[in-house]
Amino acid sequence: MARIAGVNIPLNKRVEVGLTYVFGIGRSTAREIVEKVGVDPNTQVKDLTEDEIVKLRDAVEDREVEGDLRRERSQNIKRLQEIGSYRGLRHRRGLPVRGQRTKTNARGRKGPRRMSIAGRKKVTK
Repeated sequence: MARIAGVNIPLNKRVEVGLTYVFGIGRSTAREIVEKVGVDPNTQVKDLTEDEIVKLRDAVEDREVEGDLRRERSQNIKRLQEIGSYRGLRHRRGLPVRGQRTKTNARGRKGPRRMSIAGRKKVTK
C-alpha cells in the first residue's frame, strides 16, 4: 500500500489520479510531480516500485499539503475574523464570502431552508 503524506493512495488508480487524494494536490500539481520524478503518469499505483514511491513521497514533502495546509487556511480565516474585516464577518456568520447574492441561492453556505410557516390560529369550537 502506497502511503504518501499520511494518506493511503488507492492501489487501482493511475499515479496521476492517486496523488490527488492528498489534500492540496490537484490534477495539475500531480502531473507536475510525476514529470519531475520521472514516473509514467499512466502507471497503476500497485505497479510502482518502492524506489518510485520514495521519490514521490520526497517530492510531495517539498510542498505544503495535508495538516500544514489545513492549519494555515484556518489561521488565515481566524485572522480575518479577529481584525473584524468584512470577509471575517461573513465567515463568522456562515454567509458567502466572495460577493455572491443571498436573497436567493447560497443554500450550500447558509444550510437548509428554515421552515417558517405563517402562524395559523387554531380554530376553537
